[in-house]
Amino acid sequence: MFSFTNQSKDQIIKVGLIGCGGRGTGAAIQALQADPNCQITAMADVFQDRMDQSYAALMEVRPKQVKIDKNNKFLGFDAFEKVINSDVDVVLLTSPPAFRPLHLKAAVNAKKHIFCEKPMAVDVPGLQSVLQSVKKQKN
Repeated sequence: MFSFTNQSKDQIIKVGLIGCGGRGTGAAIQALQADPNCQITAMADVFQDRMDQSYAALMEVRPKQVKIDKNNKFLGFDAFEKVINSDVDVVLLTSPPAFRPLHLKAAVNAKKHIFCEKPMAVDVPGLQSVLQSVKKQKN
C-alpha cells in the first residue's frame, strides 16, 4: 500500500486517519500491516464514539504502531484540517464521500501523500473539484 523509494529502513511513515468508521479503521490496519515502519500518529472524525472504537481496534491489532498522542485526536467538521496540518506524511481519506473533494483539496494543497477511498465524489461539482486537485497534484 505504501512505499517510498527514498525511505531508509528505519524511517517512520507517519499516517493520519480522516474518517474513523469501519472502512477507515480497516484502511488504517492495512496500512500498518503493509509496512512495519508505518505508524498512525493522528486521527479525525466528527463523532467521538467512532474515534474511540477505531482507536481501540487499532490498539488491539497493531499497538506498537499506534502512536497517537491525545492532542492528535481531532473531533469536528474541521478535524480533517488538523490532521493534515499535523506532522503526517500520508493521509487516509475515508470519511463519507460527500466530504472527500474538500479533504482531497486540502491534502493536495498541503503536499501530503494521499490514499482516498472511492467514490471520490457524489456529484458533478465534487467530481470537478477532484479533477482540479489531481491536476494540481501532477504539477
